[in-house]
Amino acid sequence: MTNEKKKMKQLVAAIERGEGDEKKSYWTRIGVAFENRDGSYNLRFDFIPARLDTTTVQLRDFEPKDREKDGAQAAA
Repeated sequence: MTNEKKKMKQLVAAIERGEGDEKKSYWTRIGVAFENRDGSYNLRFDFIPARLDTTTVQLRDFEPKDREKDGAQAAA
């Protein structure tokens, strides 16, 4: 893994849909983040969630798409 990949992270949004026992979280990649020399991050959004009041945005380690699909199914 190159040094750039280690410093790059992904931004994901978790949106809960449904009610009661039918409630599920759906995860969508919405952008990337790059670590600066001082440890802070620059965030670059591809999408901004429409319902920010009910959406959780997380900064996560970057994962290949195949692993991401497996994780999305497990979270559902």
